[in-house]
Amino acid sequence: MNQIVILAAGKGTRMNSDLPKTLVPVNGKPMIFYILETIFASGLDKEPIVVVSPDNVEIIKSALKDYPLRYALQKEQLGSGHALKSAKGLIKPGTKKIFVVYCDHPFLKPESLLAAAAVPVESIIVMTTKLPDFSGWHQNFKHWGRFVRDAAGNILKIVEFKDASPEQRAITEVNPGFMVFSNDWLWENIEKISDNNAQKEYYLTTLPGVATAGGYQISSIPIEPLEALGVNSQEELALAEEAASKFV
Repeated sequence: MNQIVILAAGKGTRMNSDLPKTLVPVNGKPMIFYILETIFASGLDKEPIVVVSPDNVEIIKSALKDYPLRYALQKEQLGSGHALKSAKGLIKPGTKKIFVVYCDHPFLKPESLLAAAAVPVESIIVMTTKLPDFSGWHQNFKHWGRFVRDAAGNILKIVEFKDASPEQRAITEVNPGFMVFSNDWLWENIEKISDNNAQKEYYLTTLPGVATAGGYQISSIPIEPLEALGVNSQEELALAEEAASKFV
């Protein structure tokens, strides 16, 4: 059984909007509608979990009333790891894989979810995006986390941009944030996430390092940069609206 968790507790402060980020429209349609359509088109989860905050729970529930969803409340904004922990009590018995997606990445394709679903997982599967450089519109990815691989090409860890060395910042394989976890492995290891980083938050991106330290090999699914595009500012929103026609 698969369980999909959508992280949607962001307030949209950088969007200069009174709406929660998840409801900011992209070409007239709330951002989260795109990822919901992808999820239901994949057929992987008929009742996804949406992680929301106390500030946005009611408006999001109202906007999404026509979708079969369940809601987890993240009472404090302490990072993606903390957000996922907020959903633990809603994970259905018998779940084998937990997919983590984000409300502000509207263009993930059903095919990518299905590709991840087809890969066996003992710990983590990550989706990665490889860029030629950070020029032009690719500058939107410049401050994303970097995948660090060993000489054989195996993923060792993800380093957030603010914590990265100059050599790591030169890496052009970046982290869109989409991950798939073995349910059993996740809950055995999520408490190993610490807030020992520049933001003092609990990052899910800590877990690939935990997995490799434990002897697990991390699988990866490549996705195109446009598919990975995130929306965190008015500038990125404009780009997303231009790109939206490519995904309809």
